[in-house]
Amino acid sequence: MSRQLTLAATQFACAPDHASNLDTAEHTVREAASRGAGLVLLQELFADQYFCKRQETSHFELAKPLDNHPDIARFAALAKELGVVLPISFFEKAGQSHFNSIAIIDADGSILGVYRKSHIPDGPGYQEKYYFSPGDTGFKVWHTAVGCIGVGICWDQWFPECARSMALQGAEVLLYPTAIGSEPPDPDYDSQPHWETAMRGHAAANIMPLLASNRVGVESQSGRDVTFYGSSFISGWDGQLLARAGRDNNEIVTATVDLDATAAIRGSWGVFRDRRPELYGVLSTLDGQRAR
Repeated sequence: MSRQLTLAATQFACAPDHASNLDTAEHTVREAASRGAGLVLLQELFADQYFCKRQETSHFELAKPLDNHPDIARFAALAKELGVVLPISFFEKAGQSHFNSIAIIDADGSILGVYRKSHIPDGPGYQEKYYFSPGDTGFKVWHTAVGCIGVGICWDQWFPECARSMALQGAEVLLYPTAIGSEPPDPDYDSQPHWETAMRGHAAANIMPLLASNRVGVESQSGRDVTFYGSSFISGWDGQLLARAGRDNNEIVTATVDLDATAAIRGSWGVFRDRRPELYGVLSTLDGQRAR
């Protein structure tokens, strides 16, 4: 058997105007679908400029509940029209809490559910702990029209436990929408190679393709600038690069993978057969020490 799937990783610069960003995102999805993509990954929190560079209470007004969310309704209709699977990142308000969330929209426009970002960073230029509670959904997978996908969000991508948890649940493709760029305390430091290598390692270790979608452009917030470096990419099951966008421009990159052939390779390697979970107890601790 052969299940061919064309994947699209995207990137664009976000404007200060919410409506303009939604239009850009829709245009991007339409263009990716015209190139044959069955799954399109947009970047993290694409509807607005990245507002976590500073701690400013006014930005909580951007959060909305999942139910009747106008942006998600718009992209659900778009997914149905184009017949594509479309994970949509959004700032979620739930009761008195706020989450960095992603709604998984299937190719028929149905919303399969929501994942809430588990690992929340906190540092100069990326002060997300002020805005987001740690996600309470746990790592999840989604059985879509194009296959079983696992989705983490940005900082999640640095944790092999996230990728492995999704793989163990049956994921066939891993996805990471992202907002990452320069580091305000050290503007000469370039984390892009490290960022890409970490995720390509997840693809290789779990023997499945992986997509990462980042934003581009310089964004300013109350005197603090971050230059997002794009470099959205698609990795093959062996960690080898299939496609990568540049660092500066709005782009779409695509690659076609065979999910059945990859499943056969994954089975032949035996990396899941030979796991020893009874030896991994220290992974459930913070200090690497088993309970005394």
